Amino acid sequence: MSKVIFDISMSLDGYVKAAGATPDEPLGKGGELLHEWALHSEGAEAALLADTVAEAGAMIGGRRTYDDSLRWWGADGPTGSARVPLFVVTHEAPAEVPRNGVYTFVTDGIESALRQAKETAAGRNVFIMGGPDVAGQFVRAGLVDRIGIHLVPVLFGGGARLLEHLGDAHVRLRVASVTETARATHLLYDVVR
Repeated sequence: MSKVIFDISMSLDGYVKAAGATPDEPLGKGGELLHEWALHSEGAEAALLADTVAEAGAMIGGRRTYDDSLRWWGADGPTGSARVPLFVVTHEAPAEVPRNGVYTFVTDGIESALRQAKETAAGRNVFIMGGPDVAGQFVRAGLVDRIGIHLVPVLFGGGARLLEHLGDAHVRLRVASVTETARATHLLYDVVR
């Protein structure tokens, strides 16, 4: 059965993007440190990344992540040659998109994006990736089954926080796994219903 997994890299002080983001540095000044574990993966990190891509039937992200990342992703999207479909939650689809790209633009909300992603995933997992805005919407709506945090040993001191403004209700989590590597500690939590 398909699970909805919010998966993201985060600094030890809770930031998923450093301060000072620009078009050339969309993760902020030094923010690329958050993804070094994935970009230069080997051993346990490479296995973790390969397992995630193998389990993914579809992904969901926001328009800001798409706009910030497209020049690096190209038509293949964030999973490269695996070409896992990415559903982009947006108010308006872009005028130009890569030819033969993996992208579907969803303008009628997160529930519609999730329905389409689950249909495409055909029983495999759906990963919510990218920035905290779309992820927060999914968490607030109670649509996430698991949360994966790749905790990177760096303190940013500012930037974009992981999840803010979730409301007063607590979201209980249970540890599913912890994998320690040289570049990050990979935490996976089940959402307790």
